[in-house]
Amino acid sequence: MSFQRRTSEKAVELTASVPVKLLTAGTAACFADFITFPLDTAKVRLQIQGEQPVRTVAMTPAVNTTASFKLNPTNVPATQHVQYRGLVGTITTITRQEGFRTLYNGLSAGLQRQLCFCSIRLGLYDTVKTFYGSILKENEAGLQIGTRILAGLTTGGAAVMIAQPTDVVKVRFQAATRSSTGRRYTSTLEAYRTIGREEGVRGLWKGAMPNVGRNAIVNVAEIVCYDVVKDCLLLYTHMPNDIRLHFSAAVVAGLAATIVASPVDVVKTRYMNSPRGQYRGAIDCAIRMGAKEGMNAFYKGFVPSFARLVSWNVVMWISYEQLKLVIFNRSQT
Repeated sequence: MSFQRRTSEKAVELTASVPVKLLTAGTAACFADFITFPLDTAKVRLQIQGEQPVRTVAMTPAVNTTASFKLNPTNVPATQHVQYRGLVGTITTITRQEGFRTLYNGLSAGLQRQLCFCSIRLGLYDTVKTFYGSILKENEAGLQIGTRILAGLTTGGAAVMIAQPTDVVKVRFQAATRSSTGRRYTSTLEAYRTIGREEGVRGLWKGAMPNVGRNAIVNVAEIVCYDVVKDCLLLYTHMPNDIRLHFSAAVVAGLAATIVASPVDVVKTRYMNSPRGQYRGAIDCAIRMGAKEGMNAFYKGFVPSFARLVSWNVVMWISYEQLKLVIFNRSQT
């Protein structure tokens, strides 16, 4: 594809109205979230595994008896019960013990999150990128890495501050098991009300700072990486601008996002799901998690996280690119 044709397509995106951009991005993200939500639920369960030790009942010899044993529930050491093993094992265990519908617990909050979050971080990306481009005055024929990174950080951070309550509710639903002792909510609306009433407004924005950090990083890894890889493939390999191009760029973006965001994602999930007062803050959560479970804990759920982010990026970007062809062009007529 020639540089002139690529520039023409970019011009169509930039002249599309902001509401059209927001709606297109939000629709593509909701579709991707629905398809990949079970992977996200598996990731959350693996990330919080190890946070709460499960007490097991030990068998001890009965008094004055060597041949018989009795249950002694007192003075039993807390041991870690590993309930979930691997992506497939986690999904299988959840389905067998709690039913297939459990894999979609929190879907409503997840879709609400995407409508708020991805609409802003992706829908406004080109607009913000153009703004920073006018300030930095980078070469328009180049890759404009600095401009893209600044735009990704800005839209990613801003989107989180708006969509944070939906993320908190989504994580609470996904983390809740049938046997969990924590609070279970009957609906997303009831969850918003209960958290606001019992934990205050701060409860709905719990974990906002690590989430801002996580999603700003993810935004750069996903959107900027996709943007750069797509342009490089167009310029240097002359790959046609079709599903093959979008798929290739989306896989690279998903891999990059998983690698850089996993540690912050685990801390965010743990902190959002923690009872009130368990941690003094996100940093305290990270320190205690590292001291208790080691550095490997920061990459818990890496495989489902990778599977989810790559598949989410593939579905989202292909959907987004196809929607752009229809909606953006139609909005110009």
